[in-house]
Amino acid sequence: MNLLVEGAAVNERYRAVVEALAGPGWGVFPDFLPRDQVRELARECRALWDAGGFRHAGIGNGPTLQVNPEVRTDRVMWLNDDLLTPIQRQWMDVLDDLRLAINRELALGLFEFEGHFAVYPPGSYYRRHLDQFKGIGLRTVTAILYLNEEWKEEDGGQLRLFLESGEESPYVEVQPEAGTLVSFLSGSFIHEVLPANRERMSLTGWYRKRG
Repeated sequence: MNLLVEGAAVNERYRAVVEALAGPGWGVFPDFLPRDQVRELARECRALWDAGGFRHAGIGNGPTLQVNPEVRTDRVMWLNDDLLTPIQRQWMDVLDDLRLAINRELALGLFEFEGHFAVYPPGSYYRRHLDQFKGIGLRTVTAILYLNEEWKEEDGGQLRLFLESGEESPYVEVQPEAGTLVSFLSGSFIHEVLPANRERMSLTGWYRKRG
């Protein structure tokens, strides 16, 4: 694969994501973003949380949207392109560069990115689910950036990604450590967030095709 970014230099960071999506369909990328940028994003997430800017996350879409604590108990704050702070804009610019790289190599027709800050208070979880809404295939690639420093296994909150269909599927578990990016094909991988034993923060979102 010959992934060229900005017409010349090979960008290893983006190429690794593209190759993972082209191969198994998923990948985990530690230190995807410089640590100082991750810390600034985490500070903003914390400040927005303290200011009450989050709401209970729902399931479903449009008229079927509902809050169901049996399924998920995290809180979210959606990113608004017109209200992005400088560090949020930097992150969105990285995501747009990655989108162009994916489209260039895999021709997925990714058109836009929608995303939010997510906070899991202690005890929160998100049961098994697929990121594509039933009957709507616009969400194509999931991208999650974790914002939690010094995360330990006993802190829980791991992302469990099932590699096959069925209840007995093998799976991988990802520690939500600051700077780690997880990306996968949204319609191909059922996943869940295990109960978190300490507050867990992320920037979560999806590349979408044009509707």
